[in-house]
Amino acid sequence: MNIEIVKVGYLDTNCYVLTKDNKSIIIDPGDDFHKIKDVINNEVVGIMCTHSHFDHIGALDSTKKHYNAKVYSFDNIKSNTLEINNFKFEVIKSPGHSYDSISFLIDNKLFSGDFIFAGTIGRTDFPTGSMNEMQESIKKILKYPDNLIVYPGHGDITTLGKEKENLKYFLN
Repeated sequence: MNIEIVKVGYLDTNCYVLTKDNKSIIIDPGDDFHKIKDVINNEVVGIMCTHSHFDHIGALDSTKKHYNAKVYSFDNIKSNTLEINNFKFEVIKSPGHSYDSISFLIDNKLFSGDFIFAGTIGRTDFPTGSMNEMQESIKKILKYPDNLIVYPGHGDITTLGKEKENLKYFLN
């Protein structure tokens, strides 16, 4: 699987384009639809949203209209697994930054939205954010292996092993 990172919008949101067998999935089409479109050369089989903040869905309508692809988000994912064409994800509810935060795990790669960043976690002081829910989400993710690669909504890629000590800090 190939993963392309497209920095979009004035908050430099990480939009991810996953490609396998000439099919693509877009995760968090935050803004700058033209930048996203420029890296895609095949069929888009799905659009996934880690949460509904504007910097992660700013180009959602344009992307959906252009590719005529189904959108997968907190509102319509009812299972802890999601299969889109030849992509198989574990869906991890990870509220805290927002009530509708979810992370997508595929092939030891976690697309965490604004749940986990390199060196910190997402803010919990926005409407529908909750430090209590964030702490429960952190407890849940700490059970995963250290070599899990974290693809955050902003900033650099990291591993869960590098972040575990930081994450434990937020539990005190």
